[in-house]
Amino acid sequence: MSQSPIPSQSLPIGFRWSAVRAGIKASGKPDVALVACDGGANAAAMFTSNQVVAAPIIVGRKHLVASGGRVSAVLVNAGNANCATGQPGVDACHKSCVAVADEFGCVFDEIIPSSTGIIGVPLPLEKLLAAIPNAKRALGNMPGDAEAFATAILTTDTKLKVARAEFSVGNKTVRLFGCAKGAGMIGPQLVPHATMLVYLFTDIAASSQQLALLLKPAVEGSFNSISIDGDTSTNDTVLLLASGQSGVAAEVDAAEAFEAALHLVCRSLAHQIVDDGEGVTHVVTLEITGANSDAEAHTIARSIANSPLVKTAWSSADPNWGRLLAAAGKAGVPFDPAHLSVTIGGLPVFESGTRAAQFDEGATHEAMQAREYTIALDFGTGTGSARFITCDLTHEYVSINADYST
Repeated sequence: MSQSPIPSQSLPIGFRWSAVRAGIKASGKPDVALVACDGGANAAAMFTSNQVVAAPIIVGRKHLVASGGRVSAVLVNAGNANCATGQPGVDACHKSCVAVADEFGCVFDEIIPSSTGIIGVPLPLEKLLAAIPNAKRALGNMPGDAEAFATAILTTDTKLKVARAEFSVGNKTVRLFGCAKGAGMIGPQLVPHATMLVYLFTDIAASSQQLALLLKPAVEGSFNSISIDGDTSTNDTVLLLASGQSGVAAEVDAAEAFEAALHLVCRSLAHQIVDDGEGVTHVVTLEITGANSDAEAHTIARSIANSPLVKTAWSSADPNWGRLLAAAGKAGVPFDPAHLSVTIGGLPVFESGTRAAQFDEGATHEAMQAREYTIALDFGTGTGSARFITCDLTHEYVSINADYST
């Protein structure tokens, strides 16, 4: 394996990672990933809000409740979503958790399953079960092991997605490492109790209740504020695990430092997901200000981010600001266009109800040819704001998804 992008000595204590080939992916690449939480870890999770949910979400929710948020291992398979597979899919998921629990000598409720891949195809359980002993033998706590795990969970992704942060309390260091997958079917709307899979590991000492309180705002400002195609997956998962082995408790200053680190890692992973979106050529940050509330600002941003007309205009760097207005106007949020101002890449395009006097179509077109730029909309009536990261919609996206199941 080439040199890992994860620095040595940067991983949280108390976890081991691995990845093996089970033959679930048609490519033959590693497709089963395993995490062992040595000594156990406390967990918090947020899952998809889609009414159609995959078997691992059904099972994972139950396990977190039954174990009181205690986790001993996480089993992930890529290449098959195990969704819309009925009771046999739930049974297969349960059996895989039992198999992992038998390997580690723990109760099956302490195993969290995850799956990603095509919907509606029965999970090849025998392949998954056969891979579990091999995955256990391959476990390690080195950067290359964590990278192998982060690579095996990928499907249509083209890039590894990892992020890390650390801080010190006295002479002790708390570490946070995260990895993610996701390039299409990205319009997460995660709720406590997106396909996007995110796994966050830390060695801070925190209860499941503490982790849940910290995770929700971190997700709202990151994974719930991105969109590639606006489709909420049946398998979206964000899982935060804390081993406690740093010896630092999540109290007072340490809790504040950890919260900042968690937000940093989540925002980085969210940006990486959009940047690696299927067919993406432009990453666009929407900055909404002057709205009546943060919630209304977020609703407007999501409406713009998910508009096919807007996204196709971005693909060719077309400064069609009228589409921005139309997408904002259909969001169901009341505002007066006479108070609205819009800039693209810092250049004025719309002011006081009409085209900006300084609007330069050529200069704006040039600004939109950049890989990344910002579109700012100020509604001029309130203090509500939102920051939302999205992208263009290209021919390549259509090609990838037109042929996905064949």
